[in-house]
Amino acid sequence: MGTTLVAGCGAPSSSDATDTPTDTATPTGTPTATTSGEWTPPTGTPTRSVTANVLVENLEVPWDVSVAPDGDLFVTERVGRVNRFASGDLQEVFAPEDAIDAGSVDPGSTDRPWWVQGGEGGTLGIAVHPSYPDPRELFVYYTTTEGEERTNRVSRFDLDADDPGASEEVVIGGIPGFKVHNGGRITAGPDGALWVTTGSAAFDKNEASQLAADPGSLAGKVLRITPDGEPHPDNPDIADDADSRVFTYGHRNPQGIVWLPDGTVVSNEHGPTGYDEVNRLVAGDDYGWPNKETRTNPAQYADAEGVHPPLATSGNSSWAPSGSLFYTGDAVPSWRNRMLIGGLISQRLQIVTLTPPGAELPPVEWGTRIDDDWTDPAFTATVHPVLEDELGRIRHVEQGLDGELYAITSNRDGRASAPFPRERDDVLVTLQPE
Repeated sequence: MGTTLVAGCGAPSSSDATDTPTDTATPTGTPTATTSGEWTPPTGTPTRSVTANVLVENLEVPWDVSVAPDGDLFVTERVGRVNRFASGDLQEVFAPEDAIDAGSVDPGSTDRPWWVQGGEGGTLGIAVHPSYPDPRELFVYYTTTEGEERTNRVSRFDLDADDPGASEEVVIGGIPGFKVHNGGRITAGPDGALWVTTGSAAFDKNEASQLAADPGSLAGKVLRITPDGEPHPDNPDIADDADSRVFTYGHRNPQGIVWLPDGTVVSNEHGPTGYDEVNRLVAGDDYGWPNKETRTNPAQYADAEGVHPPLATSGNSSWAPSGSLFYTGDAVPSWRNRMLIGGLISQRLQIVTLTPPGAELPPVEWGTRIDDDWTDPAFTATVHPVLEDELGRIRHVEQGLDGELYAITSNRDGRASAPFPRERDDVLVTLQPE
């Protein structure tokens, strides 16, 4: 597959210490998905002076990273691979048999096809089992085909099997898929549940996009399930015909989900030509897509009865927000206790500080304060962009066991702006202060 490991690069350390929630006995398998209940929102300005240390070069459109309790990193590539990065070595673990090959452009290519073979689908999200390493299982979200239709599924794979790829057990099937808007994030939360983001599986505002507003459909949703694929017992009762796996609905294309230390769930999603959103998730709430005009005129949120308003939007510019993280490490101290959101078309990282009412706000300086009277009043968002055009399309950021900060790029998907993709793309990097 042409992947290159960078000589002398740092590697994630294996550690006997796992960072588990203090308010639950269930290991999360995701070191950052914890809820201690107490935290202090930052009051300073996040640094812009960070450097990327390349660990792996020439990946083919990596999409997600999941950190195991032993420090191993599992990395998906949209072309249909699941890899393990450990002790400075990257190895393919398995390839989901039914996953589409999403395709990629060559490193250094000047082609800008916009749509590679798989569109926005492929092998997407990954999460280690909430009780990993007992069992040593991975959950993978990927795009497949059923007859003439493209669909998505979440499957479980046993790493102890002789052939992990042949051990597949479908946990959620029949998630609507399309050339665009496949969602794809899967994350183990501090409650021991699996949280899955799905897209509207449609181009904007046509008949198919109505599925996002239907609580009985799996399209355009945030789902919460047990590791066995059952609805979480605390899920909301939205309607008689609702799918009981649905936590929230009315989403366009959510691809990031994080937890604040007080347990607040926050997601981010792509908007229509701008108007990307950061949302506080409340069980059973409707986030408005596609039936409300709030996405292109956010001030209408003030009068949109029954629609949960966002904490922040990008306005008429586009972040194209993808994977996100609530950072609790010390590798980049000024980023601690802030939400980090990968940006695709913006080719940057968004640092989002969420400040509750009455607390001191950070300086705006070169950032943007979002405190319109129609936004969700639970937090005030202050957004600072960093790494602009330094890595290209940032697909996801993830935290290691010891607070390391990892990022992956998506420069070989046919949408990058020059000078990307470079000859080394795509890459897995660590981010450190200069």
